[in-house]
Amino acid sequence: MNPLSLTRFSKPTQWVFLILITFTVFSLLELVHLPAAMLLGPMIAGILSQSAGSSIQLPRFTMNLSQAIIGCLVGLSLTPNIIEMFLDQWLIFLSFSLMTLFVSIFLGWSIGQLGMMKGTTAIWGLLPGAASIMIALAQDFGADPRLVAFMQYLRVFMVTLAASLVARFWEHIPIPYAQSMDWLEPIHWSAFAVTLCIIAFSLMVLLLPKFSGGVMIMSIVITAVVHLGGYSEVQLPYAFRVLAFAMIGWSVGLRFTKDVLRAAAQALPQTIISIFILMFFCAGLAAFLVKYHDIDVLSAYLATSPGGMDSVAIIATSTKVDLAFVLTLQLARFIVTLFIGPSLSSTIARWSSKK
Repeated sequence: MNPLSLTRFSKPTQWVFLILITFTVFSLLELVHLPAAMLLGPMIAGILSQSAGSSIQLPRFTMNLSQAIIGCLVGLSLTPNIIEMFLDQWLIFLSFSLMTLFVSIFLGWSIGQLGMMKGTTAIWGLLPGAASIMIALAQDFGADPRLVAFMQYLRVFMVTLAASLVARFWEHIPIPYAQSMDWLEPIHWSAFAVTLCIIAFSLMVLLLPKFSGGVMIMSIVITAVVHLGGYSEVQLPYAFRVLAFAMIGWSVGLRFTKDVLRAAAQALPQTIISIFILMFFCAGLAAFLVKYHDIDVLSAYLATSPGGMDSVAIIATSTKVDLAFVLTLQLARFIVTLFIGPSLSSTIARWSSKK
């Protein structure tokens, strides 16, 4: 047996290894002031743990809980300017969302035409949006959830890493440690209790059938209404955010199992190339915004970045960007993908099979 393999250790011991690796990677990323270290650290640690033979997995509920917490973070970041901005620039938001969706579907369809993946698997694997939601929906539409998971989380990892590097080195934005590392932030228990109620109510959406993505959407909406309406203060302590980021990162990283990697090996080059094409296409959209709409480079890049809305929100809230614009475009694309992506993907798959 490989002495470096984690399979010979109990699951509690494997969790200890995972936490130690997470802390080590997180500390290294923080030393270079890399945005989203709280997300990338657990993600990389999960991948390393799986590579070493770890058998631990997070329950599916933890991802739903994380989405509810991130939804609160997004909701607290929203301002009245976002609604006004969407109404003023709705054509840009909708057209960019649709263009990214169509390019993603075309790239997935192209991989499928090469005969490397069956049905809508490749299309679902490249759909931009919340990766966990796309995976859950894909299985309902007959796609291979293992390959969809591999493609989705590889895309999330590549895009998150690229966006973090751009935020750190392109714009040379310093990360304010006094704010980003406030572990001892005082908790206002009444405001925190409201936050917990919002999270609990958002999770109740799971009881509704065929309402994929509803947890994050509900959390965003309720938080925004409570916060912007002045009904109550809402507080999301730093340690609580770290927990959510860690659960998301671990959920992503621990899905890179050897079985999934073996199943995806045949289409790996095409998948990586397709993700790069999608990233460059979105970067082109960002360049258009910079040149013709007076949006700063980093805001435009993050707004059009084809990663998950949760990971982009984490990076955006860690940097000096036009947060309203970034979140508005990301939210618009998320909703467009959620409501149009499944039916459009199935239609194209049926059309292709009849040719």
